[in-house]
Amino acid sequence: MENIFNNFGFNLSEKQLSAFENYYDLLNFYNSKFNITAITDRAEVYLKHFVDSIIGAKYIDGNFLDVGSGGGFPAIPVKILKPELTVVLLEATGKKCEFLKEVVKELKLDNVEIICGRAEEKAHDKFFREKFACATARAVAALPILSEYCLPFVKVGGKFVAYKGDAEEELRSAENAVKILGGTLDKAEKFDLRGNTRTIVVIRKKKTTDIIYPRANAKIRKKPL
Repeated sequence: MENIFNNFGFNLSEKQLSAFENYYDLLNFYNSKFNITAITDRAEVYLKHFVDSIIGAKYIDGNFLDVGSGGGFPAIPVKILKPELTVVLLEATGKKCEFLKEVVKELKLDNVEIICGRAEEKAHDKFFREKFACATARAVAALPILSEYCLPFVKVGGKFVAYKGDAEEELRSAENAVKILGGTLDKAEKFDLRGNTRTIVVIRKKKTTDIIYPRANAKIRKKPL
């Protein structure tokens, strides 16, 4: 599977390649017990989960929080690529949290913490609010909703990196939410993932987010900013 990384400009070490191989094996094993991902073919997992995750790594630095981690994307692949990073994975589903803990243990990843909880609640915790240089999220919700979940975690001067598909319409619809939450659009990099349009959206945090955000989940979903 080394060629899949090479084709996108990533020349990984043997240690990194081995970590991705072990990660795939764990994903495949635990996916048979409970649903983590609908994508199970090895080549598809490498392309649509692993490569897709690390393409945004160049925008991620410092300590970062991954919101709605699920199977660990993009946080675990980014950590494998950039082992110097400190990572917190926030996931609401208990079984997925147990899977993520097993991945961290088996891959011997340092400075990685798994938190089982909901973003709209943890963002009001003083230990999490505006404490991160970067927040990431992938395939969680539409960008206006996602911004309300994630920007409260980011400290002023930091950034929120969202992994999206073809995001032109979402970018327009998220302008108001991003402004209200103290952010500004910094970059939207579109790329082709073998026939699939993907976009890395980078939102810079310019000012403190009002304490009323994020609202309760039902309000966020029913009436996005």
